[in-house]
Amino acid sequence: MALPETIRIKLSTEAAGAIALTPVVVRDLPILELFEVMLGITGKDVDRIRDLLRRGTLVNGASRFRWEGIEAETEAVLDVLRRFPDPDPSRPFDPARCERAVFRGANATIDMPKAVGSRRRFLRKQSYWDRLMEVAGSARAIYISYSYQERADQYRIQPSSPALVILRESASLLAYSSLADQIRRAAIVAIDLYTRR
Repeated sequence: MALPETIRIKLSTEAAGAIALTPVVVRDLPILELFEVMLGITGKDVDRIRDLLRRGTLVNGASRFRWEGIEAETEAVLDVLRRFPDPDPSRPFDPARCERAVFRGANATIDMPKAVGSRRRFLRKQSYWDRLMEVAGSARAIYISYSYQERADQYRIQPSSPALVILRESASLLAYSSLADQIRRAAIVAIDLYTRR
């Protein structure tokens, strides 16, 4: 039996404190949107998805989703999962499609969306994002997986010492001085790059 196209859910926030009251929103959510939230947590694990559907509850970040539990057959779940992309390690990294970079260090993680890195300082021809993509394009990007949460393929580079010098020196191109300081101080060991299909 096929899954319904929409599911009535109750959406509330987990961020409520002891005093604060938060409203519960009831809405009809397309099954694809619910699966998209689940995939960010479970990946394409059919048994875990069937279990979540049966339990009728899911917490994602600060949001709690609740619905009347559904007994879903394996084939019905697989039918919905076929609509979502699979990881594809044969896809080469394409800097032009990159939408987000996450700098990873021993003590810090710096998240940089393309919109932030692409913002140019006054009278500058190049942006920090341009430099970052030059470094990423010349490095060996390793395919990690498809991130359902990000809706993007995830790659990782481990920049060489000269590349790290370029990235730190180029931080002056960033429009946000606090972000530039973070880049200069961070002991970056890897950069995760997310590219849209």
